[in-house]
Order: sequence, then C-alpha cells, then structure tokens
Amino acid sequence: MKKFSTLVVLLLTVLTATAETRTMSSLNGRLEVTISDEGGLATYAVSYDGIQVMEPSRLGFEADFGDFTQGLTMSEFKMTLMDSHVSLKNSKLKKSKYTRNIVRYTVPFKNTKGQTMTVVFDISKNDIAFRYEIPRPGENPKCGVIRREVSSFRFPDGTTTFLCPQIGPMTGWERTKPSYEEDYEVDQPMAKRSRFGQGYTFPCLFRVPVNKADNGWVLISETGVDGSYVGSHLSDYVAETGYTIAFPQQGENNGIGSAEAGIPLPYSTPWRTITIGASLKPIVETIVPYSQVSAKYNATTDYKAGRYTWSWLVWQDESINYADQVQFIDLAAAMGFEYCLVDNWWDERIGRDRIEELSKYAQSKGVSLMLWYNSNGYENDAPQTPRDCMSTAIARDREMAWMQKIGIKGIKVDFFGGDKQCTMQLYEDILFDANRYGLQVIFHGCTIPRGWEIMYPNYVASEAVLASENVFFSEGHAKSEAFELCMHPFIRNAVGTMDWGGTIMNKYLSRDNKSRHRRYTTDIFEMASAITNQTPVQCIAMQPNNLQELPPFEMDFLKQVPTTWDDTRFIDGYPGKFVVLARRHGDDWYVAGLNAEPQAKTLTLEMPEWAGKTVSYYVDDAKKGAQLQQLKFDKKGQAKITMQPMGGVILK
Repeated sequence: MKKFSTLVVLLLTVLTATAETRTMSSLNGRLEVTISDEGGLATYAVSYDGIQVMEPSRLGFEADFGDFTQGLTMSEFKMTLMDSHVSLKNSKLKKSKYTRNIVRYTVPFKNTKGQTMTVVFDISKNDIAFRYEIPRPGENPKCGVIRREVSSFRFPDGTTTFLCPQIGPMTGWERTKPSYEEDYEVDQPMAKRSRFGQGYTFPCLFRVPVNKADNGWVLISETGVDGSYVGSHLSDYVAETGYTIAFPQQGENNGIGSAEAGIPLPYSTPWRTITIGASLKPIVETIVPYSQVSAKYNATTDYKAGRYTWSWLVWQDESINYADQVQFIDLAAAMGFEYCLVDNWWDERIGRDRIEELSKYAQSKGVSLMLWYNSNGYENDAPQTPRDCMSTAIARDREMAWMQKIGIKGIKVDFFGGDKQCTMQLYEDILFDANRYGLQVIFHGCTIPRGWEIMYPNYVASEAVLASENVFFSEGHAKSEAFELCMHPFIRNAVGTMDWGGTIMNKYLSRDNKSRHRRYTTDIFEMASAITNQTPVQCIAMQPNNLQELPPFEMDFLKQVPTTWDDTRFIDGYPGKFVVLARRHGDDWYVAGLNAEPQAKTLTLEMPEWAGKTVSYYVDDAKKGAQLQQLKFDKKGQAKITMQPMGGVILK
C-alpha cells in the first residue's frame, strides 16, 4: 500500500450480540458494502447507486490452524479515511500521478475457538479491495497453511460474463499450459460451464442487469500477489455460492510444489479487487491494482521505456542468425526504436561470442538488445534454449552478470508452469536478481501481473493473453485479431501491462510479404493498437521490407508513437466489438479507435481539449485505404469519426 496521510479516524464499537449486519460506503456514498455474520457465515453484498450488483457472497478461509468459514461472529468495527498517493512512473497504464480517496473498514471476526480473522475493506469511488489479516493465534503456531478460501462473488440473475477459461495442468504444446492463453467468450450466461471445467483466469468481467434499459459492469481480479502466496482464479459458477476463489491445480509445475499457501504468522493475504461502474469507463480507467501495493525494492538504474523490433514473429526460428538480427537492429535504428529482441535458440544458432559482437554492433547504432530465455527448470517440456539459466539463483547470477557486461538491457522469460506459490517465488526471484544487473523483464507463457508494475520497478509486462504469434500461426486467429484487441482494454489490459507482441505492418504473414495468409486488419487498425494496447516497452513488429513499402505518413507515426502515458480516458466501446480511448503523453493527446464489427461505425467524438482546433486524422478510406487527413473540431470539442470494418482511427 502506498504511504497514506490519515485525515480522520473514527472508531465505532458495536455489540455483536445485537448487530448482524453493517453497511460500509465510499466517501461519496454511491458504492456500499453490507457485511454480515448471519448464521455464523461472514458475507458481504455490494450496491451501486442503490442497486444491488453483488448478492451476499462468502468471506473466509480454512487453514491448518483454524476454520474461518463458519461459526463466525463480528466484533469491533473500525473506519479510517485516507488518501492513497499513486505514482505510476514509466508504467504507464493510467495517470502518472493519482490520488485515490479510500475509506478503510477493518472488521474482525472470531470463530468458535476464539481465533480472529480480520477482513479489511478499502472502498473508493468505483473500487473495492479486500484482504484477510491473520494474527498469530498464540505463542504458536508461528506459521500456517491456507488450504482454501471461500471468498466468493455472487451476481444477480441475468448477469452475463466475459471470461477466459482456465485450462488443465501440463496440457497443450510441450505440456506448457496453463499460460493464460485461451479464447475469451463474451456475453455468456453464468450457468454455462467453463470450457475445460477448471473455472476462469483473472481478470473476469461481468455485465449486470440494472433495469430494462441499463447495465452495470463489474471487473474482478487480485493484486499484491508475490512469492508468499499463490496466484488464484475463479471457480465455475454454482448457483448457491456464485464464483469462488480457486487455488492452483495440484498438477501444475509438473506436480512439484504445493497448491496451497504456506504463510508466516501474522500475515496479510493479497487483495481481491472489485471495480464497479454504471458504464465501462471505471473499468478501463481503474488503478486499483496499483494503489493497493508498494515497491518491494529500489531500481538500480533508470529503466527506459521504448519500442522494439522482433524478427521471430514473422521470420520465425530461421531468423535467429547473426545476419538476420543485424537487419532488425538496422530496422530499429532507422525507426529510432530503442531495442531489438533476439528470440529463442540464440545461444545455439548465434553463439555467446557472436552475441557479444551483436550487442556491440547494436550499441553502435543506438540500439540495445533484449534476450529470450526459457524459464525451465522442471516445469514443462518446452525445448527452446537457453534453458536452465533462469531457474536457480546460481545460474541467474552467472548469466545476468554476463549480460550486464556485454550491454544487454532486458530479458524475455518464457514457459512458466502455473500459479503455485513456488512459481510466484520464481517470478519474484527473477525480477529481483535482474534488477541487481540493470535488466528489465518481460514474461511470456505466464500468469497475469498483480500490481507488479509498482512492486517490482524493473518489471515491464506479461503476455498472459492469446497474443500476436497466433495471428502468424493460423488464419483463424488472424481473422479474430480485431475481436481480441477490441476486448483487452476492458479486461486483460485493464489490470496490468500486456505484451501482445506486435503492431504488425506486413500485409501477409510471411517473410516475402506475398505468401501464407494475409492480415485482416487495416494499417490504421494496427497503428492504433500501439496506443490501445498498453505496455511501456512496446513491440512494433515491422519487417525490413516495410521501410520501402509503407507510406511516409505511416512511417512517421510509427517513429514517434509513445509507449508511456500520463492520462487515460475511456471514450466509447463494447468488449469484442469496438473501443475508442484517449491517452495523453506530456501535453499531447492521442485518440485511438479499433472496430471489430463487420460494418463501418460512425461516432461523435468529444474532446474538450480540441475545441475549435484542427488535428491530424489517420483514417481508413473504404476505397483508397489508409489516409492522413485533417479533422476540425467544433467549439464544443466535437467531431464525427468513422472506423471501417477491421479498421481504426488515430487523432493527434
């Protein structure tokens, strides 16, 4: 948690014998949480503007030292008003500086043995975060095991879901799953069973019926998970209990490690987060993943945001040779990009001595290299090398010292084995060790970030999404690219940085740009996605041939597109259909829109900052293709824009 300045502390003592329910609210009173111990069960319900958006849902957990799922009674009740001062330097996802007014409610419960579990609720304008604070029961035990949580989320009938299924352990290619890379399904009924019967990965979006005309929106996730706990997900829906927090599957990590959470006592669990809005605006703009956590260590260097080239996306494994990597370094230099990523097999196909030469060459061009690594270990069968360089502290120390010596600035580590506590510790250990050597870190084949942008200053982004490589792998995924990218600003990218892996500018997914299947999105769509997709080190997946093929105005835009933002504003959209966002970099506003629907979409855009002004308008003409035009905003700051099917717009 950020350092808080306490404004007022109010202590309310209530007789538990007569009080079974209490109401907690946000500072403006619009968001209310009703907590109860009726029937010995700890429950909470949520209302927004007087409308119930979450029905009574369970709180509590079962540990090896006590049962906090039943036989519970509330005792003292404490409320504290405070400010959370959040600085998202270099991250980038929302406002660079933000103050969140929070009301903290601390509610202890006692079980039948007299043991205490305290539930802490932080409630702000549109966000709720709750966690459990667990004291030491006595002189002993000084440690414990959380076996399960009963924390749940029950929604009214008629709620529809926007969810990504959790898959079984040690499945998929080379037994590398789960890796948060399954297909989302949108607007589905709650009763529909998840595809693999294992529930759903965070984040989870729900559309809640408010009345016949309107809907509310609820986004569920978690933050503050580190090596001291497990990463969680949601169970399948059960009518009586809704969706329940689910721990990792025992088979993850090749069966190694516990699926439960071993904790010291006293202990505070990670935060479960709930973002609620009458529209999608609070969902897209939430900063609750960041305002509930604090940095775990200081940065050893000033980590630089930027853009990178990446040969592997289109040229694949065959490009991992010295000559091809020189082409992508030269491409990065020509575009003014900061980085070039050298992907798998570099240790075998280029060799360490020549990588040193390649790094020197890149630096002479003003470009820094990032290197790919396999996280294994014992976790799966992924064969790509370098392997066994990131799985132990001794191996990391040797490898990272070498990288620092030759000027490498970042690593992309792939193929993790699940969400067990031992894997969460591996993420944390890689990040901490990398910081000692001035290395930024991207994770692939991995879990979602959970406040990590704040917790680990050298953390960049995670994939944790069915990403751009699938556009290359199959024409079916190429056809669904627009759907995917019109969904992530509302769900996956709303809770953390996302390495989608490339603004693709080739017309065809091939080295010659003539064969294999084509890209189905327009150039303007791809360029706009560099703004709607958020990560501070962004892949602009140009190919060397693009230097001669792209129109000058597209080249100019890609040369200067920012990757960090000082403000984000949701304008319009619907998950999987279309999205329009405004982002500010310094004094400059950018508006980016994507359209996944089969028909053109015309909208009236409102930007008060541009009232009476003329801006650059990157747009798809139905007959002429990508165009750079000028667009005049009226005195009210309004103008009409049109997005073609699988197309986009950019205004700046």
